[in-house]
Amino acid sequence: MIPIIPVASLPRAPAGAGSGLAAPPPLALYVHWPWCVKKCPYCDFNSHESRGEVDEPAYLAALIADLEAALPQIWNRPVISVFIGGGTPSLMRGETAEELLAAIRMRLPLHPGAEITLEANPGTAEAAKFAAFRAAGVNRLSIGVQSFDDAKLQALGRIHDSAEARRAIDMALRHFERVNLDLMYALPGQTLAAAGQDIGMAIAAGVGHISAYHLTLEANTPFHHSPPPLPDDDLAADMQEMVEAALGAAGFGHYETSAFARSGERCRHNLNYWHFGDYLGIGAGAHSKLSNHETIRREARHRNPRAYLEGAARGDFISTQQAIAAADLPGEFMMNALRLNEGFPAGLFAERTGLPLAVIEASLLKARDEGLLETTGGQIRPTLHGRRFLNQLLAGFLA
Repeated sequence: MIPIIPVASLPRAPAGAGSGLAAPPPLALYVHWPWCVKKCPYCDFNSHESRGEVDEPAYLAALIADLEAALPQIWNRPVISVFIGGGTPSLMRGETAEELLAAIRMRLPLHPGAEITLEANPGTAEAAKFAAFRAAGVNRLSIGVQSFDDAKLQALGRIHDSAEARRAIDMALRHFERVNLDLMYALPGQTLAAAGQDIGMAIAAGVGHISAYHLTLEANTPFHHSPPPLPDDDLAADMQEMVEAALGAAGFGHYETSAFARSGERCRHNLNYWHFGDYLGIGAGAHSKLSNHETIRREARHRNPRAYLEGAARGDFISTQQAIAAADLPGEFMMNALRLNEGFPAGLFAERTGLPLAVIEASLLKARDEGLLETTGGQIRPTLHGRRFLNQLLAGFLA
């Protein structure tokens, strides 16, 4: 039997009113670029086809005003990472990226060596633009390849082909120290051999980080309304095992459900999410999770770009905000932390939620007894069985 860590030996949150946090967690910044060339049929992100030219100066001004309005919530807190996501941020001009990052540096204390990521679509890759992004301060590029099979790319509604994907990767490796590839498996009509070819080409590309996702049919997407022929569950499971084995053999550590990295290449921005850190989100539809001595709360910006820009003219950026109830904090923490294969240090629960570990002791013991969870050296982590049945594991911690 695997012993659970004695609760009495772990740090406890201070008594009294307020959030119970002894100190705020690390802070990251997310910037949302909501436009793309074409909406993919599987995508449920807040992205909008750019019909006509985007008014980049107006959106940039709104982003800067949004950031300034949020500053009182994060005074003097160093920012460990910046992530510019979308949509397709690589559509923006190099000058826009330069002005954006200069504005961020002027208003926020960026941690020395802060990770600054920008998402790119191979169909919008240009050498001059990549060079401009790098000169602006972007030091990590995340490329949405999804597949190297032209037929599969067409089925996914992507605007690029395999040759463009390879060119984009080569350009990225010339300009950026760190490059991530997004790849999907269990694609329409995909065989195990075809999935293996995709992962083999991703490995051969020479990048240090690969995110490999199982294609899912998200609500309110064309694929959900008219599902394509997908591999059955057994074949999809075989693909997952093949992906994990191939990447492991190539020296990629499997550190999160869908994330694989060579030594030193883990995504620090995403790790902050999974460690239940804080993040400020600016831009259309961006979400934030912010902590102080009183509350841990979430907020969201106006989702539609037009509504966001109209709100910016009034100084009104927030569509919703709500404190996270104490009863919901354990589930929110575990939904993030248990995505990590190595789990989390036991003391991190109190550090990030302000609650004693005792509040989830019964759930920890139950998950351990079901073979879903284990503890070693002060670390709480999912077993291989727990990773395969993550939803079952997480259900035990939801209020």
